[in-house]
Amino acid sequence: MAGLNRREFLTGAAAGLALAGCSRRRAGRPVTELERLVSVLRQPDYTQDLYGELRRVLAEHRLDVRGKRVLLKPNLVEFEPDSPINTHPLLVDAALEAFRELGAEVSIGEGPGHRRNTLDMAEAAGYFETIPRFEEIFTDLNLDRVTEVRLARPQSRLQSIYLAQRAVCCDLLVSMPKMKTHHWVGATLSMKNLFGTVSGGVYGWPKNILHCAGIPGCVADLYHALPRHFAIVDGIVGMEGNGPIQGTPKRSGVVVAGGDLAAVDAVCCEIMSIDPRRIEYLQMAVGDVEALAGSIHQIGEPIANVRTRFDLLPEWSGIRLS
Repeated sequence: MAGLNRREFLTGAAAGLALAGCSRRRAGRPVTELERLVSVLRQPDYTQDLYGELRRVLAEHRLDVRGKRVLLKPNLVEFEPDSPINTHPLLVDAALEAFRELGAEVSIGEGPGHRRNTLDMAEAAGYFETIPRFEEIFTDLNLDRVTEVRLARPQSRLQSIYLAQRAVCCDLLVSMPKMKTHHWVGATLSMKNLFGTVSGGVYGWPKNILHCAGIPGCVADLYHALPRHFAIVDGIVGMEGNGPIQGTPKRSGVVVAGGDLAAVDAVCCEIMSIDPRRIEYLQMAVGDVEALAGSIHQIGEPIANVRTRFDLLPEWSGIRLS
């Protein structure tokens, strides 16, 4: 290791890609009533209150994670000062502590779509400063060992997809996106955040295979390929307009959480004044979005009290909630 600093060694060690299986088979299963529970938490800013509030939210959802492997999957895309591109590190740290208190073995992982040094980007975004011993619990999912997952009923042009082993083999994958509009799919939330589990080491950057195969279909495929999930959406300060990178900050003052990503995303769309029935990947993932909405048990702050009109690009005006 002579001549290498610790970060270079960790990055290099992760780069040894290999096909790997998972010790436990993953199978889709029906979504339970409890999993369709969606919490809306009013949270005006990134403060220490988040730690207690997330513990309370997890208690509401009665998650049994003692002794289980939990992977937190934030959204790290790019870094620009004062831009709300990435999931705020304080929210990620609050989730880390909340799951640890429940007895889980918690790690953090992300595989950005752009070819950047992920650890450098995390440092610029404040993750090293906020999360103690961040490097020791973080995996660059682009460079992790991979598992080929066959798609049972693909909605995209893919028949299988290579995913980071840590995402496939964890007991619970916690998608932690930023609440943002998106110039290609209208809105990017907890389901679209799963793109970061696809191996850049296999497909390269910016993972164009997902674009060529159809982004909405790939979102739906990943939702079904990774069934053991939970979502915690950072909507405290989101992004509107030309998201997910070039938009402008939108303060909506909420955190949205739940055990079914489609249900959480449907609630987030309502908060953003977007019609979830007009988001194509939601339609592909669940079929009947109206039936999905009717099955959601939303608790916490009523949606009407926190609804915030996110600006949309003109070509997306048709998804506006009337």
